Amino acid sequence: MAVTLHRCSLMWLRIGAHPCWNVERALKDKGIEYTVTGGPLRRDKRAELEAHTGQKLYPAIEFEDGTWYREASQAMVQTIRDGKLMERAHPAVAPTSG
Repeated sequence: MAVTLHRCSLMWLRIGAHPCWNVERALKDKGIEYTVTGGPLRRDKRAELEAHTGQKLYPAIEFEDGTWYREASQAMVQTIRDGKLMERAHPAVAPTSG
Protein backbone atom coordinates (compact mmCIF):
# COMPACT_ATOMS: atom_id res chain seq x y z
CA MET A 1 0.00 0.00 0.00
CA ALA A 2 1.51 3.31 -1.08
CA VAL A 3 0.94 6.46 0.92
CA THR A 4 1.14 10.16 0.11
CA LEU A 5 3.32 12.33 2.32
CA HIS A 6 1.96 15.85 2.57
CA ARG A 7 4.82 18.09 3.62
CA CYS A 8 6.07 21.62 3.34
CA SER A 9 7.91 22.72 0.24
CA LEU A 10 11.15 23.52 2.11
CA MET A 11 12.65 20.11 1.52
CA TRP A 12 15.91 21.58 0.29
CA LEU A 13 16.40 22.07 4.04
CA ARG A 14 17.19 18.47 4.96
CA ILE A 15 18.33 18.75 8.53
CA GLY A 16 17.55 16.47 11.43
CA ALA A 17 15.44 19.09 13.16
CA HIS A 18 13.02 19.44 10.23
CA PRO A 19 9.80 17.51 11.00
CA CYS A 20 8.93 16.83 7.37
CA TRP A 21 12.38 15.45 6.63
CA ASN A 22 12.34 13.24 9.73
CA VAL A 23 9.07 11.61 8.67
CA GLU A 24 10.20 11.23 5.06
CA ARG A 25 13.49 9.67 6.17
CA ALA A 26 11.59 7.19 8.37
CA LEU A 27 9.44 6.19 5.38
CA LYS A 28 12.58 5.69 3.28
CA ASP A 29 14.37 3.74 6.00
CA LYS A 30 11.43 1.35 6.39
CA GLY A 31 11.08 0.90 2.63
CA ILE A 32 7.52 2.21 2.57
CA GLU A 33 6.39 3.21 -0.90
CA TYR A 34 5.26 6.83 -0.92
CA THR A 35 4.71 9.87 -3.07
CA VAL A 36 5.29 13.44 -1.97
CA THR A 37 2.96 16.39 -2.18
CA GLY A 38 4.51 19.69 -1.20
CA GLY A 39 1.96 22.07 0.17
CA PRO A 40 1.71 25.79 0.84
CA LEU A 41 4.16 27.35 3.27
CA ARG A 42 1.60 29.78 4.68
CA ARG A 43 -0.68 28.21 7.27
CA ASP A 44 -3.64 30.31 6.14
CA LYS A 45 -3.42 28.53 2.75
CA ARG A 46 -3.68 25.02 4.19
CA ALA A 47 -7.46 24.57 4.15
CA GLU A 48 -7.31 21.08 2.60
CA LEU A 49 -4.83 19.89 5.20
CA GLU A 50 -6.98 21.27 8.01
CA ALA A 51 -10.12 19.71 6.54
CA HIS A 52 -8.54 16.25 6.60
CA THR A 53 -6.48 16.39 9.81
CA GLY A 54 -8.08 19.11 11.90
CA GLN A 55 -4.70 20.88 11.93
CA LYS A 56 -2.70 23.19 9.69
CA LEU A 57 0.62 21.54 10.47
CA TYR A 58 2.86 19.35 8.32
CA PRO A 59 3.68 16.55 7.86
CA ALA A 60 0.61 14.41 7.28
CA ILE A 61 0.15 11.06 5.59
CA GLU A 62 -2.73 10.18 3.31
CA PHE A 63 -3.54 6.51 2.78
CA GLU A 64 -4.87 4.98 -0.44
CA ASP A 65 -8.30 4.60 1.15
CA GLY A 66 -8.52 8.38 1.59
CA THR A 67 -7.91 8.49 5.34
CA TRP A 68 -5.25 10.74 6.82
CA TYR A 69 -2.80 10.43 9.72
CA ARG A 70 -1.28 13.38 11.54
CA GLU A 71 0.31 13.81 14.95
CA ALA A 72 3.56 15.27 16.25
CA SER A 73 6.39 14.36 13.88
CA GLN A 74 8.34 12.49 16.58
CA ALA A 75 5.30 10.29 17.21
CA MET A 76 4.83 9.77 13.48
CA VAL A 77 8.48 8.72 13.12
CA GLN A 78 8.11 6.28 16.01
CA THR A 79 4.93 4.81 14.52
CA ILE A 80 6.67 4.31 11.17
CA ARG A 81 9.83 2.81 12.71
CA ASP A 82 7.71 0.46 14.86
CA GLY A 83 6.06 -0.85 11.69
CA LYS A 84 2.61 0.38 12.75
CA LEU A 85 1.91 3.01 10.11
CA MET A 86 -0.69 0.99 8.25
CA GLU A 87 -2.59 0.50 11.51
CA ARG A 88 -3.31 4.25 11.36
CA ALA A 89 -5.39 3.85 8.19
CA HIS A 90 -9.05 3.60 9.04
CA PRO A 91 -10.89 1.04 6.96
CA ALA A 92 -13.92 2.39 5.18
CA VAL A 93 -17.17 1.39 6.84
CA ALA A 94 -19.33 -0.65 4.50
CA PRO A 95 -22.85 0.69 4.12
CA THR A 96 -25.55 -1.45 5.63
CA SER A 97 -28.55 -2.43 3.60
CA GLY A 98 -31.83 -1.64 5.15
